[in-house]
Amino acid sequence: MRCFLVLAEELHFARAADRLHIDQSPLSRTIKELEEDLGALLFVRNTRSTRLTRAGKVFLEHAPRVFAALDQARTSVQAVAAGFRGQLCIALSDGITPSRLASLMALSRQEAPDVTIRLSEVPLSQQIKGLHEGLYDAGFAQSADVGDGILATPAWSDAVHVAVPARHPLLAYERIPLAEVLRYPLVMGDSHFCEGYCRHIDHILRGVDQEPMVVERVKSFDLMMVMVASGFALALASASHIAASREPGVVARPLKESSLRLITYLLRQDAEPSESLKRFVERVNTLESPDSATCTTPPGSSEGIEP
Repeated sequence: MRCFLVLAEELHFARAADRLHIDQSPLSRTIKELEEDLGALLFVRNTRSTRLTRAGKVFLEHAPRVFAALDQARTSVQAVAAGFRGQLCIALSDGITPSRLASLMALSRQEAPDVTIRLSEVPLSQQIKGLHEGLYDAGFAQSADVGDGILATPAWSDAVHVAVPARHPLLAYERIPLAEVLRYPLVMGDSHFCEGYCRHIDHILRGVDQEPMVVERVKSFDLMMVMVASGFALALASASHIAASREPGVVARPLKESSLRLITYLLRQDAEPSESLKRFVERVNTLESPDSATCTTPPGSSEGIEP
């Protein structure tokens, strides 16, 4: 399967063999044995190219989860050997607030030192799939639109701030009106890697009768802040995300519309939790909970945003 994954990435037997530090002949035999075992061709190969078949594309969707399960089993065994009595696998999506996560991890280490916590940063769609399949015990994301079988409960919220380049005209405002922000180009998160965050921001922008100028979408808040520091664009994010980037050329300013907030949700299967997970959920509940009177309406609601 490892040979299959490398070949699926390279789509070139010679390059794949080089990456695997083997000759092409054993790689070809390995792929042929795998195809015989599955009863389907995974690749179509000719003198000019190598490409995945439809069966190969389907197998490619499942292969990473197999390795994730194997890796989870390995770390569980290692945790037991190191003296831990349990393990929680927690998925993180949408670049959740660093300071809140640090506080939660410190509290967990203090109250349950015999339970190791393994964190995985994945897109929201992959987190939801992993929760259904038992790869993750719980997760955090900025979206409650997770479908049936998954519980999404608010964990905490953060006021939306504007990331502004130093010496920008908008710094004349102590609190910047959203309408003024939208006069300038914006850099936003990629909708695949920051799906929940993008839903929140899109919902906020739909409440304003003004079309935003989105000039770039990026995969991380760090790159977002780099683009702001360079004067390329403004960005909407939480104050803690802006501070965590430590970009000296970026200033965080609150919005005049102080009710606009980013909500982080705790996601888990709609089933009876293990004792370790139950205690973890209780620790999450001790953190600041979003105030329904100060949060934006969740994405998907037809209710408008208060000015």
